[in-house]
This record gives sequence, structure tokens and C-alpha cells, in this order.
Amino acid sequence: MLTFRSFLDLVEIRTKVASMLPFALGTAYALLRFGEFHAIHALLMLLSLLAFDLVVTAMNNYYDYRKAVRTHGYGYEEHNAIVKHGLKDGVVVLTMALLFVTAVTAGILLVLQVGLLVLFVGFLSFGVGILYSFGPIPISRMPLGELFSGLFMGFVITFVSAYIQVGPERIASLTYADGWFNLHVSALEVLLVLGISIPAVASIANIMLANNICDMEEDVENSRYTLPVYIGRHGALKLFAWIYYASYLDLLILLWLDVHPLLLLPIVLTVIPLRRNVRAFTSDPSKRRTFALAVKNFVQLTGVRVLVLAAAAGLNAWLG
Repeated sequence: MLTFRSFLDLVEIRTKVASMLPFALGTAYALLRFGEFHAIHALLMLLSLLAFDLVVTAMNNYYDYRKAVRTHGYGYEEHNAIVKHGLKDGVVVLTMALLFVTAVTAGILLVLQVGLLVLFVGFLSFGVGILYSFGPIPISRMPLGELFSGLFMGFVITFVSAYIQVGPERIASLTYADGWFNLHVSALEVLLVLGISIPAVASIANIMLANNICDMEEDVENSRYTLPVYIGRHGALKLFAWIYYASYLDLLILLWLDVHPLLLLPIVLTVIPLRRNVRAFTSDPSKRRTFALAVKNFVQLTGVRVLVLAAAAGLNAWLG
């Protein structure tokens, strides 16, 4: 029987911060860059985004359960919600279907409000989300999980959440007339959104990388050939650290956007706890003891930037 608690375990509700913070990042950026905010657009995207994120996580757990070769040890009985709560296949599939319908419905309503580009990006994101767990060789079982999760959750969510606030003519537009699709993109604005989203891209990719480092032995037994399997534990741990440090390059973008240097100080200071967390994880990569540090790093890196962008937008509005 699917209870509220088992549902939360099935969709791993604790991980949803990975999609909510990029959403907040894009919204705060649009407020700073363009001074615009549309609550209805934000609510529709939030509903669609959250529902689909829940679908992807539930689907990933479901196919891990169906394709598992080793069904004991490694804490399998605890960390797989379907096994832990004794959920029936039909109940899990129905739950995923209802969540998917919710995501699609909210997405269509958002398209009607904003335009075709959201439909195109939505289809692309839905496709990648489904292929992440579904198919003969899901993305999660290849050395591409970090790349796809980082780009789509870190950049695409940030881009769309900014785009829906400012309208089709400010960042990009997609129109259809006389059998032709016409796409117009402001290269500068898209590059700026990419620059702003770098910390989210980097730290979301590192959540996946940390998870795969911790699960290397289990993944090999279950035919999941993730990035750490290919480059080895030592190489993966080095990559884990350098990805974080590269994320601080976005400070140059924030300076270009005239964010006051004093407001950037909290971002610079995040390197102190980040280095401590990186050292702790690399010395003892463990799902139970240190994996949560990757999530903490994400919250610190992305959350502080959301606050800085929102503060800068508020300061601009106050100064007139």
C-alpha cells in the first residue's frame, strides 16, 4: 500500500532541492536583469517541474528495482523504496502516470501563456528525463549521467524559469507561420544565463558523480557503467573537486551585471566550507557518511547566488 511516507521515499523528496534552486536562480536572475516577475507563470512551471522531477526519480527507482542483479547487501533493502515498503508494481506505475499527467497539464497551460519555445524545451527535457531511466541503455547506466543532469537541471531549468518571466522577445523566441518554424536567439542573453547557472550545473553534476563514486562496486554488479567506473575512483575524486572550483568563474558574470562587490563576498566565502566538505568526501566517499556533503555544497553554492541576485534586484529597485 502506498502511504504518504512511502510515496516520499519513492520520489526521494529530499533530493527535489536540486530542481527547486535552479528554478529560484532563474527567477531571481530575471528579476535582476529585466525587473520582471509573473506569478502565474512561476506557479505553472513550479508545478510541472516538481511533478516531472518526481516522475523521473520514481522511474529511476522502479527500473533499478526491476533490473537489479544483486538484491541483497549494499543496503539494497533500505535504499530502494519499492523493496523497503513492499510496493506493488501496479501502484508504482499508476503513481508515475498520475504525476506525469500533472506535469504535462501544467506544462501545456504554461505554453499557452508563454509560447512555443517552452513547448520545444519541455519536449526535449521530458525526453531526456524519460531516457535517463528508461530504454535498453538508460543514461543513468552510462558515463553521461553527470553531463545530462548538470546541463538539464542546472542550465535548462534556470533558462526556462528566466525566460517565462521576460517574454519571447528578450532572450529567445520560436514562432510558426506558413509551415516554417522561426527561432531567434539572443546569443548574449543565453550566454549570460549559462554563466549564471554554472554553479548549479557544476554542483548538480557533482551530486550525481558523488553518488556514482559511492556506488561503484554495486553498479558494476548491476551492469551500470557510470563515469567513475571508466575513469577510476582516484580520477573521479579529482574531477569532483575541480568541478566545484570551476564554478566560481561565474563571479565574473555577476560583476559584469553590476552586482555590488560587497554582495559577492558571501559567494567568495562559500569556498571555505566547500573545501572542508570536499576533503571530507574525498578521504571517505561513503553513501551513508559523506554523500550528504555533495548536497550541502549544492545548496551553499546555488542558494547563496539566489540570495545575492535577489538582494541585488531589491537594491536596484530601491535605488530607483
